[in-house]
Amino acid sequence: MESLRAKKGFICDMDGVIYHGNRLLPGVKEFVEWLYREDKKFLFLTNASGKSPKELQLKLHRMGLDIDESHFYTSALATAKFLSRQHPGCSAFVIGDSGLFNALHDAGIAINDVDPDYVVVGETENYGYRDIWRAMRLVNNGAKLIGTNSDLTGPSENGEYPACRALVAPIEATTGKCAYYVGKPNPLMMRTGLHMLDVHSSEAAMIGDRMDTDIIAGIESGLDPILVLSGVSSRETINNFPYRPRLILNGVGDIPC
Repeated sequence: MESLRAKKGFICDMDGVIYHGNRLLPGVKEFVEWLYREDKKFLFLTNASGKSPKELQLKLHRMGLDIDESHFYTSALATAKFLSRQHPGCSAFVIGDSGLFNALHDAGIAINDVDPDYVVVGETENYGYRDIWRAMRLVNNGAKLIGTNSDLTGPSENGEYPACRALVAPIEATTGKCAYYVGKPNPLMMRTGLHMLDVHSSEAAMIGDRMDTDIIAGIESGLDPILVLSGVSSRETINNFPYRPRLILNGVGDIPC
């Protein structure tokens, strides 16, 4: 724990670590107060693509946490950055919510449902047969398939829900094409987070609730991998993976001195 508390930078997942749905998790307020008190650099980095950093800031404000917008980074922003660097001036057919559409728009990526360069898929409740059909047709016509993240499920107050990879799967199955996933555990997103914090990987910790995204992202990017049991993982499910976090905590409230 002393090694963890000595880190200069903290990259934290959000859903399952900071909150469940609209409920702040125990110990989070004390953890954030500790981050500020100890002058730590921190970033709330989420694979969820539906909300913008401003919307995430307002969500936490409603829960009683006042955190600057600059402390948030999403897979939607990472996806927009990746596409704008790969193919400046490109266009995309998008399945997702406002956070994804806004991130792509701000990066100069046009929305195109006729002959796009990419089909981009993020989380959304507005998903159906027609979306799969249109995406299938466009990918078969040459559009490249992109997923904002590789999460199959996500945690909520009412149990797990289907996440991005579950929505991409029918498109992959019907086209025979594999998507490229931009969010965690892709090192692209992790390197951006470290750059935003201006710390070296050895000086930072990755705190998350998922073994298959957060913990493997920390391990592969050289951060201190810390698992919390406040989200989807349990001590039993950890044994399903051939790698381990360095520490297992009940929640981020265990960290403050």
